[in-house]
Amino acid sequence: MVPPVRDHIPVVVQGSGRRGRRAGLAGVLWAAAELAVTVGVVVLLLVVHEVWWTNRQASAGAREEVRALERGWEEAPAGGIPPVAEPQPQSGTEPESKPEAEPEAGRSVAPAAAEAGAGPSSGPAGRAPVRDQSYAVLRIPRLGLVVPVAQGIDKKAVLDKGYAGHYPGTAQPGAEGNFALAGHRNTHGEPFRYLNRLRAGDEVTVDVRGQRYTYVVGQILPETTERDTGVVAPVPRSVVKPEYGYSAPGAYVTLTTCTPEYTSKYRLVVWGTLKR
Repeated sequence: MVPPVRDHIPVVVQGSGRRGRRAGLAGVLWAAAELAVTVGVVVLLLVVHEVWWTNRQASAGAREEVRALERGWEEAPAGGIPPVAEPQPQSGTEPESKPEAEPEAGRSVAPAAAEAGAGPSSGPAGRAPVRDQSYAVLRIPRLGLVVPVAQGIDKKAVLDKGYAGHYPGTAQPGAEGNFALAGHRNTHGEPFRYLNRLRAGDEVTVDVRGQRYTYVVGQILPETTERDTGVVAPVPRSVVKPEYGYSAPGAYVTLTTCTPEYTSKYRLVVWGTLKR
C-alpha cells in the first residue's frame, strides 16, 4: 500500500525578528560601553600624567638645579650675577642677533613685561643672565618653597621645569625697580600653588651667587586680568584695580600665578619690598 502523501507545513516561529533586533541593540550598547570605559581610562591616565607625573618630574629637576647652582657658587667668587661670555663670530661673518623671547600665554604666565614699561634687566653685576638659564634661588619660608629662578618666562624652557621665571625687562634681585617672577600654580612642579597663603610681613629671599636679597611681603592682589601689565611695572600698580600697588620708586619683588586653581582665567599677584 502506498502511504498517503502529507503536505509539508512550514513552522512559523513568532518573535525571532524582535529577539534579533534586541540582540543587535545589546551589542551596540556593549560596544559603546567598552568604548566609554576605554576613553575614560585614557583620560584618567592623561590626568595622572599631567597632575602627578609632571609634578614629580619637575620638582625633582628643580631640586637638582638648586643643588647645582649652590655647588657652582661655592666654587666661584661672590659678586652677583655672573658675566655672560658673548660668542665670537667666525672670520668673515657677522654676529648672529637673537630675538628676545616673547612672553607666552599659559596657565601661570601673567602680564607681559615687555608691555609694562619695565625697567632695566641688568642686576647688581651689571649684566643680564642668558635667556632660559637658571641663575638664582627663590626661597619662601612660610611655604617651604625653594626653587631655581631662570631668565625668561618661556613655558617649555622655564615654567614647565618647575622653575620661577623672571620677566624680561624687569629689574634683577636687589636692584631698584621691580624684580618680577611667574610660576605655575598647578602641574609641572607647581611652585606657586600656595602663593595665596602669603601674608603681609612674610619674607621672600633670593640668593644670587653668594648674595642674599630679602624682601618683605607688603600687598596681595587676589585677582586681576592677565593683561594687567601694571603689576610688573617698575613701580608696580594694578591698572585694573588701581587701589592695589605702590606709588613711589623702590626695590620691589612681584610674584604672579594663575587663579583660581586649575584655571588660567585670572592672575594672583604678591608684592614685596626689599629689606634694607
